[in-house]
Amino acid sequence: MVDIWWSLLGAAIPAVITGQAIRVRRRRAEEQRIKSARGREKISDEIFVCERVCTSKRMLKKVGAFSKDPTPDTCVTVCGVSELDACADACARTVCVNQHQVPNWNDICLRRCQSECLKLSSSSTSTTSQ
Repeated sequence: MVDIWWSLLGAAIPAVITGQAIRVRRRRAEEQRIKSARGREKISDEIFVCERVCTSKRMLKKVGAFSKDPTPDTCVTVCGVSELDACADACARTVCVNQHQVPNWNDICLRRCQSECLKLSSSSTSTTSQ
Protein backbone atom coordinates (compact mmCIF):
# COMPACT_ATOMS: atom_id res chain seq x y z
CA MET A 1 0.00 0.00 0.00
CA VAL A 2 2.80 2.39 0.89
CA ASP A 3 4.59 1.59 -2.38
CA ILE A 4 1.58 2.75 -4.40
CA TRP A 5 1.56 6.14 -2.66
CA TRP A 6 5.27 6.60 -3.25
CA SER A 7 4.89 5.82 -6.95
CA LEU A 8 1.95 8.25 -7.26
CA LEU A 9 3.93 10.91 -5.44
CA GLY A 10 6.93 10.19 -7.65
CA ALA A 11 4.78 10.74 -10.75
CA ALA A 12 3.03 13.86 -9.42
CA ILE A 13 6.13 15.83 -8.44
CA PRO A 14 7.64 16.02 -11.97
CA ALA A 15 4.24 16.99 -13.38
CA VAL A 16 3.90 19.86 -10.90
CA ILE A 17 7.46 21.04 -11.56
CA THR A 18 6.91 20.92 -15.32
CA GLY A 19 3.66 22.89 -15.03
CA GLN A 20 5.37 25.54 -12.92
CA ALA A 21 8.23 25.81 -15.40
CA ILE A 22 5.77 26.31 -18.27
CA ARG A 23 3.96 29.07 -16.38
CA VAL A 24 7.25 30.84 -15.59
CA ARG A 25 8.36 30.58 -19.23
CA ARG A 26 5.05 32.06 -20.44
CA ARG A 27 5.24 34.91 -17.93
CA ARG A 28 8.81 35.74 -18.98
CA ALA A 29 7.86 35.66 -22.66
CA GLU A 30 4.97 38.04 -21.96
CA GLU A 31 7.23 40.42 -20.03
CA GLN A 32 9.81 40.29 -22.82
CA ARG A 33 7.16 41.09 -25.44
CA ILE A 34 6.03 44.12 -23.43
CA LYS A 35 9.64 45.27 -22.97
CA SER A 36 10.30 44.92 -26.68
CA ALA A 37 7.13 46.87 -27.46
CA ARG A 38 8.37 49.68 -25.24
CA GLY A 39 11.64 49.68 -27.13
CA ARG A 40 9.93 49.95 -30.51
CA GLU A 41 9.37 53.66 -30.23
CA LYS A 42 9.57 55.28 -33.61
CA ILE A 43 12.36 57.50 -34.81
CA SER A 44 11.80 61.18 -35.54
CA ASP A 45 10.53 60.73 -39.11
CA GLU A 46 7.90 58.25 -37.89
CA ILE A 47 6.35 60.20 -35.04
CA PHE A 48 3.30 58.04 -34.24
CA VAL A 49 2.33 54.40 -34.07
CA CYS A 50 -1.38 53.73 -34.56
CA GLU A 51 -3.22 50.71 -33.22
CA ARG A 52 -6.81 49.67 -33.81
CA VAL A 53 -8.66 47.79 -31.06
CA CYS A 54 -12.16 46.39 -31.45
CA THR A 55 -14.52 44.82 -28.94
CA SER A 56 -14.81 41.71 -31.06
CA LYS A 57 -15.94 38.38 -29.66
CA ARG A 58 -12.34 37.18 -29.78
CA MET A 59 -11.01 40.15 -27.80
CA LEU A 60 -13.77 39.88 -25.21
CA LYS A 61 -13.08 36.16 -24.87
CA LYS A 62 -9.37 36.87 -24.26
CA VAL A 63 -10.11 39.58 -21.69
CA GLY A 64 -12.83 37.50 -20.04
CA ALA A 65 -15.06 38.78 -17.28
CA PHE A 66 -12.61 41.56 -16.45
CA SER A 67 -14.24 43.76 -19.06
CA LYS A 68 -17.34 45.29 -17.49
CA ASP A 69 -20.33 45.90 -19.79
CA PRO A 70 -18.40 46.40 -23.05
CA THR A 71 -20.17 47.70 -26.13
CA PRO A 72 -19.84 44.87 -28.66
CA ASP A 73 -18.47 45.45 -32.16
CA THR A 74 -17.02 48.90 -31.55
CA CYS A 75 -13.55 49.91 -32.71
CA VAL A 76 -11.16 52.73 -32.01
CA THR A 77 -7.85 53.68 -33.59
CA VAL A 78 -5.37 55.43 -31.31
CA CYS A 79 -1.92 56.78 -32.11
CA GLY A 80 0.95 57.04 -29.65
CA VAL A 81 4.73 57.18 -29.45
CA SER A 82 5.00 53.38 -29.11
CA GLU A 83 2.87 50.32 -29.78
CA LEU A 84 2.48 49.80 -26.04
CA ASP A 85 1.14 53.34 -25.48
CA ALA A 86 -1.22 53.08 -28.44
CA CYS A 87 -2.53 49.69 -27.33
CA ALA A 88 -2.98 50.85 -23.73
CA ASP A 89 -4.96 53.92 -24.78
CA ALA A 90 -7.08 52.00 -27.29
CA CYS A 91 -7.90 49.32 -24.73
CA ALA A 92 -8.85 51.94 -22.15
CA ARG A 93 -11.22 53.52 -24.68
CA THR A 94 -12.94 50.36 -25.90
CA VAL A 95 -12.64 47.11 -23.99
CA CYS A 96 -11.83 48.36 -20.48
CA VAL A 97 -13.82 51.60 -20.57
CA ASN A 98 -16.22 50.81 -17.70
CA GLN A 99 -14.44 50.60 -14.37
CA HIS A 100 -15.00 47.70 -11.98
CA GLN A 101 -15.53 48.20 -8.29
CA VAL A 102 -12.68 45.73 -7.76
CA PRO A 103 -9.59 47.81 -8.69
CA ASN A 104 -7.38 44.85 -9.62
CA TRP A 105 -9.88 43.77 -12.30
CA ASN A 106 -9.32 47.03 -14.20
CA ASP A 107 -5.56 46.42 -14.27
CA ILE A 108 -6.03 42.83 -15.40
CA CYS A 109 -8.43 43.95 -18.15
CA LEU A 110 -5.88 46.47 -19.46
CA ARG A 111 -2.98 43.99 -19.28
CA ARG A 112 -4.88 41.27 -21.13
CA CYS A 113 -6.16 43.68 -23.75
CA GLN A 114 -2.69 45.18 -24.25
CA SER A 115 -1.20 41.72 -24.58
CA GLU A 116 -3.70 40.74 -27.26
CA CYS A 117 -3.23 44.07 -29.06
CA LEU A 118 0.56 43.63 -29.08
CA LYS A 119 0.20 40.06 -30.35
CA LEU A 120 -1.96 41.23 -33.22
CA SER A 121 0.38 44.14 -33.91
CA SER A 122 3.50 41.97 -34.02
CA SER A 123 1.79 39.36 -36.19
CA SER A 124 0.66 41.98 -38.69
CA THR A 125 4.11 43.57 -38.89
CA SER A 126 5.79 40.21 -39.38
CA THR A 127 3.40 39.29 -42.20
CA THR A 128 3.78 42.65 -43.93
CA SER A 129 7.57 42.56 -43.77
CA GLN A 130 7.76 39.20 -45.54
